[in-house]
Amino acid sequence: MSQRLIAEIGKSQRLSVITQLKRTQGMSVGELSEALGMSYMGVKGHCVDLERRGYLYTWREPKIGPQSGRPKLLYRLTPRALALFPSANNELSTRLLDAARDLYGATAPEKLLYQMFQRKAEDYLARVKGETVQERVLSFTALRDAEGCMAEAGHDGSHWQIVEHHTLIGDLLEAHPALLPRLEQVMFGKVLARPVVREQSGAGGLYRCVFRVE
Repeated sequence: MSQRLIAEIGKSQRLSVITQLKRTQGMSVGELSEALGMSYMGVKGHCVDLERRGYLYTWREPKIGPQSGRPKLLYRLTPRALALFPSANNELSTRLLDAARDLYGATAPEKLLYQMFQRKAEDYLARVKGETVQERVLSFTALRDAEGCMAEAGHDGSHWQIVEHHTLIGDLLEAHPALLPRLEQVMFGKVLARPVVREQSGAGGLYRCVFRVE
């Protein structure tokens, strides 16, 4: 957990609300109450307080089909809240890549990023344990989660997968939207010793990426 997040949000139950919402695309008070094991009114109070502070906003989930009643009211994180989570990159990284392009040509940033992901994969390979797919997925997930990627391992009935709710390379993903996903997918495949499909999604600025082991 980011020390900045703890300093700005304070109370542990509010921290629980923030981190639970970070792992989703939005939740109602009732869903948060059930997930966190807290009272409905207690969660509602925290959500109202966090919304007042500018960390949450409300969004009504559209009704699909001939359902009646009002759309469900969900809470989501605002950009202010998202900025509290740790990031391993900053503006300097993108500026250095831009400078490399200016000095060494158009392909220089791609070559540097390729080397970075190659070394990262080698580092993971030295630390990931296990022989089976399940063992390696669980071990790799633990490493990624410890780094701050909010990673969860799961099985969808046919494939093992790693779901990440936070990225440490957000700035680089925005600057290189075609290259970075491909490099990250190759890195996951190398570490898990299996082909991997990467599927990124998100809403309202939130991030969710599924790495499915084929």
